[in-house]
Amino acid sequence: MADGCGCDQHARMYLTVTEALARGLAVADPIAETETVSLIDATGRVLAEDCTSKVDMPAFDNSAMDGFAVRTTDLGKGPVFNLPVAGRIAAGDSGAHDTPAGAALRIFTGAPVPADFDAVLMQEDCEATTGGIRFTRRPKPCQHIRRAGEDLKAGAPILSQGCEITAREAAALASAGYGDVNVFRKLKVTLFSTGNELQQPGEPLGPGQIYNSNRYMLRALLNKPWIDLMDIGPVADDPERLEQVLRQACDDADLIVTTGGVSVGDEDHMPRLFEAIGGQIDVMKVAMKPGKPIIFGRRGDALYVGLPGNPVSAFVTWQIIGSHMMARRAGLRHTPPTPEQAVLAEPLQRHAGRQEYRPVMIDDTTSDGVPRLRLMAPSYSGRVATLAQADGLAVIPAETETLPQGHKLPFLRF
Repeated sequence: MADGCGCDQHARMYLTVTEALARGLAVADPIAETETVSLIDATGRVLAEDCTSKVDMPAFDNSAMDGFAVRTTDLGKGPVFNLPVAGRIAAGDSGAHDTPAGAALRIFTGAPVPADFDAVLMQEDCEATTGGIRFTRRPKPCQHIRRAGEDLKAGAPILSQGCEITAREAAALASAGYGDVNVFRKLKVTLFSTGNELQQPGEPLGPGQIYNSNRYMLRALLNKPWIDLMDIGPVADDPERLEQVLRQACDDADLIVTTGGVSVGDEDHMPRLFEAIGGQIDVMKVAMKPGKPIIFGRRGDALYVGLPGNPVSAFVTWQIIGSHMMARRAGLRHTPPTPEQAVLAEPLQRHAGRQEYRPVMIDDTTSDGVPRLRLMAPSYSGRVATLAQADGLAVIPAETETLPQGHKLPFLRF
């Protein structure tokens, strides 16, 4: 089916994006091997087990304010209360204190509250007197005290297997008493580009040559703490050499990602070669634009994703399908992105047949803050500069041919 073909009969020959993603996730079995790492080194890694708190959170009754701890039973009828201050407790102190009846304690945020004290007065609500404090507002029992375990009891769940350990998760694990954590080992990924025409940036271009933008784009997309990347670089369109590299990659990696050579031309060797070395291809054609030619499959324990050679097509198919397969293979829980709602700044006309991911720029916003999108050039699969200028992708349903200005549609922000 040619780009932009409006023939629904042809479109039905291909998998929908939803079907292709479901197939991809079905073959992307999570790796099983784990390792224990120090929490200080766990940032960005994938948690391999459910975690429960080792301690009550907070671990002890503590003051939520700088102020004065009191026993409400010591207070008279008022309306003015005068108490001597018999001591001082700061964060890190034991909290043990021999305080006479009718006396207050100077206390600071996070400091342990002695067991027989049941309220904390903010220092702003108190007036200093000689050796004591005066206040007029009677405190309520438990006022400004964080009780032990009120956030989380020991044994309560805090994090689930498959989450990526970012700043928030690291803080939760540290608070719960984890010095070490069990994580999935790093995902071994092999990356290479195919094509005789590819030249490295900075080198002179010969006749018919182009710079290999896909390599650098995918290196950036694969630059994650839970990935161990082997970048082979460009491989010429020599079937013998390609088969050798592909076979070795399948032996060494959990995931192989390639660009180019996945369509039906005479120099598109990858589908045939993958099957020749014993691989099983699951998908070859997807009703999406850009990115119709994409293959993925398995050989032994290795998962293979073959992306189109056009850089925008490679980027879109990776973002919409390949990245989710990789995340599942690494042990991450599958959490598909939730598109924003946006509106068109101009009318749209196109051929129906494939779900389109059109690069767009945010023109401005509506009065209620919804992004207003300006469509970029309709022929963009090879225009990597267009991708760099875009703010995201508008998602246009396969059956859509025309949309008026102001129409709402999903928007995937970069």
